[in-house]
Amino acid sequence: MWNTNSLWFEIAIVSILILLGHIFLGHFEERSPAWRKLLKYLATLAIIISLSVFLGRTIAFTILGLTFIPVIYIHAVMLPKKGINGWTGEPKSKYYEYRGWDKNIFDDKADKVQGATNTRN
Repeated sequence: MWNTNSLWFEIAIVSILILLGHIFLGHFEERSPAWRKLLKYLATLAIIISLSVFLGRTIAFTILGLTFIPVIYIHAVMLPKKGINGWTGEPKSKYYEYRGWDKNIFDDKADKVQGATNTRN
């Protein structure tokens, strides 16, 4: 019944790793567009499946494993050097600045609410 000699095994492994990444580290990508996350998943899947077909499963999973090295380096070395917790991404203001995102994500909503209350008076 269980057969791992299929490309579905590669699809399952990549999907599980992406899923776990989103569950545990998804807050680092909270402001990234959904299309970019989907494209990253599909590109990773295409690369791993292609490597598995043309070079073998061992090479494909080795390459997949090696992709964790930059992730570990960023979260364990680079972010802490910037004063950002590599696991939680806090303080958010420093992390948003590091990513180049707008730190004042609630100002627009606050201005609209404030403007609405001022017009009623």
